[in-house]
Amino acid sequence: MTVADSVLLEARNVDKRFGGVRALQAVSLTIRTGEIYGLIGPNGAGKTTFFNVLTGLYAPDGGTLLFAGAALAASSPHTAAARGIARTFQNIRLFANMTALENVMVGCHVRTRAGVLGAVLRDRRTRGEEEAIRRRAEELLHYVGIADRAHDLARYLPYGDQRRLEIARALATGPRLLALDEPAAGMNGTEREALRVLIEGIRKDGTTVLLIEHDVKLVMGLCDRVAVLDHGARICEDVPAVVQKDARVIEAYLGPGENVHA
Repeated sequence: MTVADSVLLEARNVDKRFGGVRALQAVSLTIRTGEIYGLIGPNGAGKTTFFNVLTGLYAPDGGTLLFAGAALAASSPHTAAARGIARTFQNIRLFANMTALENVMVGCHVRTRAGVLGAVLRDRRTRGEEEAIRRRAEELLHYVGIADRAHDLARYLPYGDQRRLEIARALATGPRLLALDEPAAGMNGTEREALRVLIEGIRKDGTTVLLIEHDVKLVMGLCDRVAVLDHGARICEDVPAVVQKDARVIEAYLGPGENVHA
């Protein structure tokens, strides 16, 4: 795989504490434009905490995050989305009583211009923008493979389709970086293979991907580079073939008998 040399995201010595617990310990990593980058480690290693800092849910207690060369200081979820960072969640967070189409349309609104006044007046510009949002949402449902469920309430979708819907909603924000938090959790083998194809397609279409995933075989077969966290610290960052053989990674996470070859 060939990826661009430019750095899209750089974390420099990022710290996060919760009381006496240091959830992130001077974590540094770089994600290049156009790559699929994996973040793995045992439960409690700090992976989701890093996602939460990156996307503005938590403020870091130290260190620096740079996105496209500019600091992400004092970020928040909506400003991170506006900057071009979108995410999914380990525990699915959809609007359960809205349709699949409506869920994706919500994601599109981060790029709209009509505002409250336009929504009230329903002028021609606002109506045109809403129609464009609907068309884009329909395109994204087709893109992730659930166009036939567009008018079903999210709560009634099968689990795998809910995961795909979350990805569609995240893509609706027009991200440069898509952060996926355990997207294969609960999926069967067929669903995981379809997910792999989808993620590869997302990267091919120009979006950089950051992936947290416990399916190590999926990570090693999909990612250009992988970082490993343990007790909040980065213990390795390299291409999959090197990470799989790293003694620290084997001891902390993979285990000596783990077969992770794709």
